[in-house]
Amino acid sequence: MGAVVKAAVASPDKDKGKNLFAGLEHLFTEPRHYVTHFTSRAPSIDGRLEDDVWQQAAWTELFTDIEGDKKPAPTFATRVKMAWDNDYLYIAAELKEPHVWANLTEHDEVVYYDNDFEVFIDPDNDTHQYFEVEVNALNTIFDLFLAKPYRNNSGALIAWNMHGLKSAVQVQGTLNNPADTDKSWAVEMAIPFRSVTVGNHTRVPDEGTLWRINFSRVQWDVEVTDGKYKKRKDENGKPLPEHNWVWSPQGVVNMHLPERWGYLYFSREPAGQQSINFAMPYAEKQKQYLWLVYYRQQAYFGKHGRYSKSLKELGLQHGEVEVAGQKNQLKLEAGTLQFMAAIQGPEGEVWGINENGFVHKIKGLQ
Repeated sequence: MGAVVKAAVASPDKDKGKNLFAGLEHLFTEPRHYVTHFTSRAPSIDGRLEDDVWQQAAWTELFTDIEGDKKPAPTFATRVKMAWDNDYLYIAAELKEPHVWANLTEHDEVVYYDNDFEVFIDPDNDTHQYFEVEVNALNTIFDLFLAKPYRNNSGALIAWNMHGLKSAVQVQGTLNNPADTDKSWAVEMAIPFRSVTVGNHTRVPDEGTLWRINFSRVQWDVEVTDGKYKKRKDENGKPLPEHNWVWSPQGVVNMHLPERWGYLYFSREPAGQQSINFAMPYAEKQKQYLWLVYYRQQAYFGKHGRYSKSLKELGLQHGEVEVAGQKNQLKLEAGTLQFMAAIQGPEGEVWGINENGFVHKIKGLQ
C-alpha cells in the first residue's frame, strides 16, 4: 500500500517562557501530509476507482471541518488518493452522500453554488501563483488561477483554463432523484504538470519534491420541494450557510490561505515498495515565525493604518528565536505600507516574507 505519513512538528518555541503564538494557535496546527507514489500505468479517467493504481494507493485521512476541532466532524465521509507519472498528478476522491444532486452545467459557472469537490495547488510553496479546480456531480468544471490570495488585494483569473485537464464523475446511485437513497459520488482527475507550471519549461516533480495542496468539499443543506432538491433557507429567505469540509484544516473559514494547506511529497518509489518516513523540512519550521510576524503585522496595520517597525510591538521581545533547538535570527524592516521580515538559521539560509505574504529565499541578513 502507499504511505500516509504525519510528521511531528515541534510545538511553537517559547521566548523566555512566553508562548509567542498565543491567540493564533488555530493558524499553526500541523498540516496533514501525503506521500504520492510514481505509477508506470496511468489510471483510466472514468470516475471508476477500480484501476490497479488506485488499489495500491493509500487513502488520506477523512476530511474534517475547515476550522478543525473547533467544529463538529462532517456528516458524510470524504477521502482522497493520489498517484503520478511524468505527465500528470492523478487524484481520486470518494464523497459519501445519500442524496447526490447538481444543477450547474456551464464551464466556469460558480460550481460551489452546488455541492462540489475542490482542489487547491501551490507547487512553489510561496502562497503566490496557485491553482484551483472545482467540480460538481455533473462533472462541470470551474478552474481558476490566482496571482496571490484574495486577502492581498488580488482577484482570480477565471478566464484561465487548465489545458489538458481530464476529469470524470461516477454516482453510486441516481443523480437528482430524491425518491431513492444514494451511496456516494466519485471524482477522478488527471492534472497536467504543464498546466500548473509557471514558465516556459514544464516542471515535473522528482523524488522528494514537495508541493502544498488541499482539498475542499462544499456541502449545502437541502430539502425536497415538489420532487426536487432545494437549499434550505433561513427566516429571511436566504440559503443556510454551506458546510466546508477539508482534508487539512485551515483553522478559519477561508481556503485561500495557502500556507495552511497540506504537504504533498512526491516519491518515485512504486506504492508498496517502500515506506517513506516524511520529515518536516527545517525551513518549514522557520517559516512559522515569518507567518507569526505576518499575521501580527496585518492586525497592527488594521489598528494603526501602518506597519510596525518593531518586533517588540508585535510581541517578539527579541530578534532571536529557537527553532527545533537551534538559534535563529529574526529581522524586520518596515515602512508605512510595506514590510519585510526575515529569518536566518545556523546554516545561513535566509527566508523572507513581505506584506503580500510572499515567502522566498533572500540573501543573508546584514
